[in-house]
Amino acid sequence: MQTTAPASLAQAEIGQALVVLGVNAPSHAPEWAAWLEEIGFLPGEAVKVMARGLPGADPLVVRIGQSTFALRRAEAECIAVSHPAACLA
Repeated sequence: MQTTAPASLAQAEIGQALVVLGVNAPSHAPEWAAWLEEIGFLPGEAVKVMARGLPGADPLVVRIGQSTFALRRAEAECIAVSHPAACLA
């Protein structure tokens, strides 16, 4: 199991409990930030990767709150995450 938090949701291990820190959309798709926030990727929300597609681990099946979404790896790269305990410190 990974002991350090991944920088983004795209780098998370399957089943790893994480918390959203924020969303940073790429310059070529600034609308992704609003879209990801609208579907629930808000700071403080619990999130985890449930599965990855094959080949290439794309898309990712992601659970946020009570909802499950399929995100492309590029979209998941926009979501900064941390361990839940790190947010309490």
